[in-house]
Amino acid sequence: MRIFVCVKQVPARDSVLRIDPAAAGVDDADFSYEMNEPDAFALEEALRLKEKHGGEVIAVSAGPARAASTIREALAKGADRGVLIEDERLASADTLVTARILAAALRKEEYDLVLTGLQSDDAGFGQTGVLLAEMLALPHATIIVEVVANAGTLRLRRELEAGWFQHVEMDMPALLTIQSGINKVRYATLMGIKKAKSKPLARYTPEELGVSLAPSQNVQRLYTPARTKQTEMIEGTPDEIARKLVDKLKFEARVL
Repeated sequence: MRIFVCVKQVPARDSVLRIDPAAAGVDDADFSYEMNEPDAFALEEALRLKEKHGGEVIAVSAGPARAASTIREALAKGADRGVLIEDERLASADTLVTARILAAALRKEEYDLVLTGLQSDDAGFGQTGVLLAEMLALPHATIIVEVVANAGTLRLRRELEAGWFQHVEMDMPALLTIQSGINKVRYATLMGIKKAKSKPLARYTPEELGVSLAPSQNVQRLYTPARTKQTEMIEGTPDEIARKLVDKLKFEARVL
């Protein structure tokens, strides 16, 4: 079984977020970076499938040159090789551009399964996986909390709302977006870190893949919402107050 895992490099969770002077993004001058946590769960699930069924796990990422360290982390944990689409502009690429560039790289390969994390810790759109599946014409399932592979088929459990789950069966090749907490993520061993230095890491540029990085969306302005307070006294009989309060919660606060 050949499994590709999409891993993204994101700012570390303890990074201090500051809006840049142009109000067009976040000032990343003092950031440190790490593997996107949902992608770490996807990587772990791929490694477990490999241990059970054999095959190969390949970590693929799109980002600036520093994203190579995230792929090396995946290699240290047990991935067999890596693929990096490298361009500084990919650090701020939108979801559609990211999916296009990943799809172009994956079309050069053969695969049985593609795994992504459910969403990224920085943007949190949760769209890259499903867009990638559409571009690769793959059947897909999202919010996966259990994967059982057997003879070219998958038996999956999806997490729904209010404690409900859905069981799905599909043929491979397929793409899955993995829910955080599906497994317990392993640490890289010292031997794994040493081996990672000699494992192959292929690099492509967007030009080599024939993909334009022209954005499909633009940030007009990034700002911190102003803090405001407003107090309103509701008068009337208890029944009138209750009706007015419900109306305000429903139509003004929109919490009902």
